[in-house]
Amino acid sequence: MKKENIWLEDWQRILIGDAPVEFLLEVFIRTSLIYLVLLVVMRLLGKRMNGQLTNLELAVMLTMGAIMAPAMQIPDRGLLSGGLALVCALAFLRGTNWLGFKSSKAEKLIQGTETVLVKDGVIQLEQLRSNRLSHQQVFAALRSEKVYNLGKVKRLYLEAYGEFSIYENEQSKPGLSVLPPSDEEARTIHAHTDDRQLACTNCGNTVPALPKPGPCAICQMDNWIDAIL
Repeated sequence: MKKENIWLEDWQRILIGDAPVEFLLEVFIRTSLIYLVLLVVMRLLGKRMNGQLTNLELAVMLTMGAIMAPAMQIPDRGLLSGGLALVCALAFLRGTNWLGFKSSKAEKLIQGTETVLVKDGVIQLEQLRSNRLSHQQVFAALRSEKVYNLGKVKRLYLEAYGEFSIYENEQSKPGLSVLPPSDEEARTIHAHTDDRQLACTNCGNTVPALPKPGPCAICQMDNWIDAIL
């Protein structure tokens, strides 16, 4: 559109665009039909699309959004092309899921694999770094499951679809608190061990308080705090 054809008082263009008023009715019809097709396709995609999405499912959802908009609003774009594209997105997801079912290698390539973020109460810093996660994100995931001490964590997995899964130790073990240091009232729920132990504030590794430890054997940091139960 040329610059001289644009002015603020042109409410016809602002509200309706260059299409005639009758096109608003067509938009309503197009949107209704595409919406019905989308409902059918979403139903066929399965229950996973209503839950936490994998990378593949998210890609399909974004593709579907791009497919729907032109078919609903652009007058020179037919509905059949949009419907066909939706069916193609369905076939793509179903096909890749079938391929993953038939081949574990293909499944790992398409969906990815889980990652161990905490192992026996110790944060796996390299995995944290490679997945671009912070300590606070890990601590928040643990607090959401009512786990307030790294020593209670046997394993913390980052699943391929982005969720955290926690496997707790059966017995209480001393470890690094995951509660915010600024919340002194909340931290009163912790108990200290009879034989005083220290926890590395960087990775959660625990060692006896005596003799005084040097740098952490795991992460080489020299910043310790009392381990708690």
